[in-house]
Amino acid sequence: MKPTKFSVAVFLINPENIQEFLIVKRPPDDERLPNVWGLPAVTIKGNELPEDAARRIGKEKLNTEIKPIGFLGIKRVDRGDYDFILMDIKAELIGPQPLVKEAVTQNTKYVDQQWVSDIDILKEAASKGSLCSQIILDNHLLGY
Repeated sequence: MKPTKFSVAVFLINPENIQEFLIVKRPPDDERLPNVWGLPAVTIKGNELPEDAARRIGKEKLNTEIKPIGFLGIKRVDRGDYDFILMDIKAELIGPQPLVKEAVTQNTKYVDQQWVSDIDILKEAASKGSLCSQIILDNHLLGY
C-alpha cells in the first residue's frame, strides 16, 4: 500500500475588497508547478487538524495571521508513488497584509503574491494538476 499525503490550501479573502482573493507564485525551481500562480498551501503534519494547517499557512507562508471560516472542497489524485489528498479552506485575514517574501518556511517559499478577483487566473495551475485550483474552478463550474 502506497503512502498518502494530505495537504490544505487556503482561499484567502481580501478584507479591503471581498471580491478579491490571494494568489501566490511558486518558485522557478518548484518540482511540480514552477512559476505557476495558485493558492497558498501546506502539507498536514502528523495529527494536525486541517484548520490548524490553514492557520499555519498564514504564519509560515504568508507572514501574517488568518482565520479559517469554511470548507470549499476536497480532491484526491494518484501521483504514482503516493496518493495525494488536498482540501481547500476559505479563510479571512486577521493579521497584517501578507508578505510572502518575508515568510520563513521549511518547504516551498513563494516568490510573489497578488490580490485578484478573476478566478480564471487559476486555470493554468489547474490544467497542470493543481488540485487546489481545480477545486475552486469546479466550485464555479469553470473548465480547465
